Amino acid sequence: CSPTAMRLRDTPSACPSLWRCLPCPPAELRLDLVLSSGQSFRWWESSPGAWTGVLGGRVWTLRQDGDRLWYTVYGEEEEERDGCPAKAAELSAAETERILRDYFQLDVGLSALYRAWGAADPLFRKVADDFPGVRVLRQDPVECLFSFICTSNNHISRITAMIERLCQAFGRRLCCLDSRPFHAFPPLSALTGADAEARLRALGFGYRAKFVSGSARAIAAGLGPEGLCQLRTAPYAEARRALCALPGVGAKVADCVCLLSLDKAEAVPVDTHVWHIARQRYGVALGGKSLTPRAYQEIGDFFRGLWGPRAGWAQAV
Repeated sequence: CSPTAMRLRDTPSACPSLWRCLPCPPAELRLDLVLSSGQSFRWWESSPGAWTGVLGGRVWTLRQDGDRLWYTVYGEEEEERDGCPAKAAELSAAETERILRDYFQLDVGLSALYRAWGAADPLFRKVADDFPGVRVLRQDPVECLFSFICTSNNHISRITAMIERLCQAFGRRLCCLDSRPFHAFPPLSALTGADAEARLRALGFGYRAKFVSGSARAIAAGLGPEGLCQLRTAPYAEARRALCALPGVGAKVADCVCLLSLDKAEAVPVDTHVWHIARQRYGVALGGKSLTPRAYQEIGDFFRGLWGPRAGWAQAV
């Protein structure tokens, strides 16, 4: 689609680039279902049907209209660099489209997957019509990991607020929209300082502060952020083991990171809800009254056998 001349807002601190769009029917993506589902915690519905958030170190607003996904990107605030004001370079139309296609994995045909999952699973077929366009995001591994470390014994609204405080305290300020500041997710180096744990506790992270700062130091001393990204090319079991060696990362967090940032579409995060569904609706016979490591593995294997190589995507639906 050709860019239009429409602008979302014109505020003193941030102006959007022109709106652009790309073809994307609701059967392939439903923004409202995907961005509110707990996959990412950086998006909010800024006006009815419009979602504003931070992606790739930029602030975006997205909305859908029929078979089109509309988007605009805001410029960064000017900063003083060597005594001169400087702004980040504007992204080209090709680059913005590439970022969105990668983030939403739009090269994966979702409609065909829904048909295959429905053919294999009558229960999936029964509920799928109510939840079209649910696809898995492809997130930055550092942001995904530290976001999901914060999810233990937590709920989406509180996690979102925690991540917002984390970004405000440790991340680079990007721009301000309607008096609301937006910050980039902090780099790994910002979370490795000697005072990081204390600062996180002051921000209300509780026991998770130790896990965030401890995992940041462990990655910095080991894999490094590049090595974390390189787990995308490692086998699923290897990537999972590497993540589970980090402070505060158990099987479920590791599977969430594998699925949502490391290209492991077969990863099936299992919590007590998924465990009960497996037992009550699918009749998966598992011993014991708790979600043991063995039961966790057996449930994941069951759904991988039922839904195939993108079982994690089906579980998201």
